[in-house]
Amino acid sequence: MLRTRGESILDSKQEEKFIRMTTEPVGRLICQMAVPTIISMMVTALYNMADTYFVGMLKSNSATGAIGVAFSLMTVIQAIGFFFGQGSGNYISRQLGKQKTGDAEIMAASGMVMAFLAGTVVLTLGQIFLKPLARLLGSTETILPYACDYLRFILIGAPYMTASFVLNNQLRFQGSAFNGMIGIATGAIINIALDPLLIFVFGLGVRGAAIATIISQLISFCLLLYGTSRPGNVRIHLQNVRFTGAIFLQICKGGVPSLFRQGLISVATICLNRAAGVYGDAAIAAMSVVSRAMGTAQSALIGFGQGFQPVCGFNYGAHLFDRVKKAFAFCVRTATIGLLILSVVGFLFAPQIVAIFRDDPEVIAFGAKAMRIQCITFSLGGLVMIGNMMTQTMGKTLQASILAAARQGLFFIPAVLILPKLLGPLGVQLSQSVSDTCAFLLALPLVISVLRGLKDE
Repeated sequence: MLRTRGESILDSKQEEKFIRMTTEPVGRLICQMAVPTIISMMVTALYNMADTYFVGMLKSNSATGAIGVAFSLMTVIQAIGFFFGQGSGNYISRQLGKQKTGDAEIMAASGMVMAFLAGTVVLTLGQIFLKPLARLLGSTETILPYACDYLRFILIGAPYMTASFVLNNQLRFQGSAFNGMIGIATGAIINIALDPLLIFVFGLGVRGAAIATIISQLISFCLLLYGTSRPGNVRIHLQNVRFTGAIFLQICKGGVPSLFRQGLISVATICLNRAAGVYGDAAIAAMSVVSRAMGTAQSALIGFGQGFQPVCGFNYGAHLFDRVKKAFAFCVRTATIGLLILSVVGFLFAPQIVAIFRDDPEVIAFGAKAMRIQCITFSLGGLVMIGNMMTQTMGKTLQASILAAARQGLFFIPAVLILPKLLGPLGVQLSQSVSDTCAFLLALPLVISVLRGLKDE
C-alpha cells in the first residue's frame, strides 16, 4: 500500500486484524471481543466493590457511606477518561476500518495526553476545595471526616486514572481488548490484596482503602501503556501529540455521549445520596451498596457492549452495514437474556447480597427492597446500552448523547428529586426502576430510526 496523507503502511498484524473484523461471523466475533472487555469492566467495578466490602468490616455506617459519597468523584474521573478514551477510540476504529493508521496514531497519543492533563486539573482543584467537594458530593456531618480522608488520596491518582481509561478504551477499539484486560485485572488483584493490609494491618482505615486504589491504578496504567507497544497495536508516541481543534472536535464527537453517561452517573449519585440522607446514614449506606451491586451487573452489560463496538466501528468504517445490523441484533438479544437471568438472581437473593457488604438490619431492609424493585425493570437496559454504543461508534453524536443521558440524567435525576417528596423512602427505592422504563420507551423508536437510516448511507 502506498503511503498517503493520513495513512501509513499496515503491518501484517494490523492487516490480519482488519480481515478478521470484517469477515468473521459477527456473533462469534463479538463473543471473542466481549470476553476480555466483560472481565475488564467487572474488574473495574471490583475496585470500588473491594473498598465497600473491606470498609464495611469497620462496622461504621458513616465509613461505608463515605465510600458511596466518594463514588461520585470516581465517576467524574471515569467520565473524563471515557470522554477522551471513547472519543479517540471510536475515531481510531473507524480509521483502522478505512486503513488509515497514520491518523489513528496521532489520535491515540493526543487523546491520552489530553486526558492526563485533565486529570491533573481535577487533582489540583479537588485538593484546594476538599471539604466543599465532599459536602457537594452528599456528605453528612458524620460522614464528612471519612469522606475527606478517602478523597484526599483518591485525587492524587486522578491524572493516571483518566489516562488508564483512555488506554483501555483505545486498545479494545483496536480489537486488542486482551491487552487492556491484563492491565486492568492485575491492578484489581493488587487492590484486593492491599485493601485488608492497609485498612486493618497498618490501621489506616478509610485512608488505606484509597491508598490501595491509587497504587493499583498506577500499576494498571503502566501495564496498559506497555500493552500499546505490542505487535498489531497503535503505539503511543509523544511526538504524535497534537493540540488542535480538529483533534478535539473528533474526540467530542465520539466522547460527548460517554461524558453525558458517566458524568450524569456522578450527578445522579449526588442526588441519590442527598435524597437518601434525609432518612439517615443507614439509608445512604444501603443505597451505596445497592448502587455498587447493580453497577457490577451493569458493568457486565457494558463490557459485552464494548465487545460490539470495535466490530461496529470497523464494519461501519468499511461500509459493511449489513454486518453492523446483524451485530446489533445479536447483542440486544443476548444482553436482554443475560440481564433477565441476573435480575432473577438479584430479586431472590437481595437481602443476602446487601448483607455481604454491610451486615446491619436497617441497611439490609432498606437496600433489599430497593434492589428488588430495580431488578423488575433491569433487563430493559440491554436495548438502551447497546443502542447508545452503536450510535456513539458510528459518530452519531446527537442520538448517542440522548441515549447516554436518558437513564441517569433525563429520567433518574427528576425521579429521585420528585418521588421521595411524594412517596417518602419508597420514592428513593423506586426512582431507578422508573428511569429504566422511561429510557427504554425513548430508546426503542430512536434506535429503529438509526438502523433504517443506514439504507440511505
